[in-house]
Amino acid sequence: MNVLIAGAGPTGLTLAIELARRDVEVRIVDKSTEYFAGSRGDGIQPRTLEVFDDLGVLDAVLAAGGPPVPMRVHLRGEFVQERRMAPPREPTPAVPYPNPWMLGQSQTEGILRDRLAEFGVHVELATEVVSFEQDADGVSTTLSTGEVVRSSYLVGADGGRSVVRKTLGIAFEGTTDESIRMLLGDVAADLDPAYGYWFANELDPRSGVMLSPLPGTDLFQFGAPLTEDDSSAALGTLQAKLDERSAGVRLTRLAWSTVWRPNVRLAERFRAGRVFLAGDAAHVHPPTGGQGLNTGVQDAYNLGWKLADGSPELLDSYEAERREVAARVLGVSTGIMRKYAEGADDAHERGENTLQLDISYRTSTGKLVAGDRAPDAPVVDANGKALRLFDLFRGPHATRLVFGADAPDEPHAYAVLRSGQTASDTYVVDEQGHAFAAYDAADGVSVLVRPDGYVSSRAEPR
Repeated sequence: MNVLIAGAGPTGLTLAIELARRDVEVRIVDKSTEYFAGSRGDGIQPRTLEVFDDLGVLDAVLAAGGPPVPMRVHLRGEFVQERRMAPPREPTPAVPYPNPWMLGQSQTEGILRDRLAEFGVHVELATEVVSFEQDADGVSTTLSTGEVVRSSYLVGADGGRSVVRKTLGIAFEGTTDESIRMLLGDVAADLDPAYGYWFANELDPRSGVMLSPLPGTDLFQFGAPLTEDDSSAALGTLQAKLDERSAGVRLTRLAWSTVWRPNVRLAERFRAGRVFLAGDAAHVHPPTGGQGLNTGVQDAYNLGWKLADGSPELLDSYEAERREVAARVLGVSTGIMRKYAEGADDAHERGENTLQLDISYRTSTGKLVAGDRAPDAPVVDANGKALRLFDLFRGPHATRLVFGADAPDEPHAYAVLRSGQTASDTYVVDEQGHAFAAYDAADGVSVLVRPDGYVSSRAEPR
C-alpha cells in the first residue's frame, strides 16, 4: 500500500509522518520551488500540542516557540492598557498543555520536515499534481514533472485553491468578503519582543495595527487594515499606517506579506473514492481564533491511521468525523471575525472553544464515551518509574486500559491499578487517583484508546 500527498504544509507533513511511522510507503509533493518562509498560522492550540507530543516533535516545538505575550494597547501614541487574549491556565493531570503556543508556520513546517526525514521521506518541491484518474484498485496521478505515479490513495492537502478538489469537482461552499482587506506579514521593528502591540486612534479592533513577536526570530507578525487607496503590500504601506496612528515605531525590514480577505469555505465532501481532502483544501478559515493550521493537522492525525489500516468502515469515518468538526470550528473563527467587524470590546479575547480540547467524535451519550479525547494522567510502571498515560498512547498503536482489574493478553494493554491493588499482567499504578478520576472509572472499566488519542470503546464492569 502506498499514498501520494499533494501539499507539504503542516497538514501534508503531519499525514506523511503518520503514514511513515506505520511503515506505509508515502510520497509528498509540493508545487512551490522553495519552502515557505513566513509566520502565517503562528498559534498552536493545546490539542495540537498533544498531537505533536505523539508525533515526537513537541520538544522541538516548545524549544523554538514561546507562550502568548501580553498585548500593550496604544491610542494616538499613548499607552492605555495591557491585555491578554486569555488568562494563562495551569496544567492539570488530564490536560498537560492547557495554553496555546506561538511559533511561526515556517518554523513548524521545518520541524515537521526534519521529523519526516528521520523516516527517510523528503518533500519533492516544484512538483504539482496536474491530473489524476482512479479505479477500483488505485489512483494514477500525472505530475508536472511528467511522471505518472500509481498509488493506493491520493490526498489533497494542497490548500484553498486545491487542484485535487477542483479536479474532483467538489463544491467549496462559503463566502469571500471583498469589502474587508487586511495586510498581513512579518517585519523587523524596534520594539520589545516581550510584548505584543496594538496601535490605533480609537478603541476599535477594525482600526488598529497589531504587531506580535515571533519567537526565535527578530520579527513581529503584523496585521493592518487596508483601504481602497492602498495598492501596495510594501514596507512603506505599513510604516505609513503606523505613522498615521502616532505609533513612533520604525520598521526596518519586511520579510513576508500578503493581502487577506475574509474567506470562509467548507468542501461539500472530504472524500471521493480513493481520493481524500484535508486541511485548507477541505476548509478555509479566517485567521481570527488561530484555528486553520490546527484543524488541518488534526485532519491528518485522524486520516493517517485510518489509511494505514485501510478498512472501508474506518475510511468512511474520516469525512463523517472531520467535516462536522471543521464546520464547528469555522463557526468559532467566523464568530470572532464578526466581533472584529462590529468593533466589539472583547474582539481580542479568546475562550475555551478555541483550544480544540473539547472536540469529540462521540456516538453515544455519557461523561466519557466513544469519541471523546482520551485524557492524560501521571502513573508509575511496575518498577516505580514515573510515566504518563500519554507515554503509553504514544506511537501508531491502539491502547487498552483496564481499571482495577487484569488486562487482556494483547499488545499495548495495561491494568491501571490504585495503590495496593495487584494484577497478574502488565500494569501501571495510579498512585494519586488521577487516571481513575479522568476516566470516571470504577474497577473493571475497560477503555480502548484509538491511535489518534480518542476513546474508541468503553466497557463498564458487569
